[in-house]
Amino acid sequence: MKVESLQEIEDFYKNRGYRGKKLRKILTKDKEWLRLYRERLQKLTKRFYLTKTELKKYVMSTNEDYEILKKIKLLEKLKLTKEDKVLVRLMKTQLEFDWRKYIIQTLNKLLKKYSIK
Repeated sequence: MKVESLQEIEDFYKNRGYRGKKLRKILTKDKEWLRLYRERLQKLTKRFYLTKTELKKYVMSTNEDYEILKKIKLLEKLKLTKEDKVLVRLMKTQLEFDWRKYIIQTLNKLLKKYSIK
């Protein structure tokens, strides 16, 4: 089977139960994923500078990921309402490997707020 994308490889490991840090660890050991990731990173980093922390924390495998992070950084510099800050923070988590964890946490907070179990 020829692998054509980072997402295909990631999905392969997710289907085998890897999540969060374990997923990140297994992906960084996968030679094909690393090759594709480095190729993608070389093309994309020319458009937008990322810190070492950001490179470790976020997947950044598409041009859209870079566009999202750029807009988030612009928004973070503005004086936002509390609700907008929460929304921007949630959007930023979508660039991480285990983004579902944050969605579940936010949904749980909302359910608790409205006393729904």
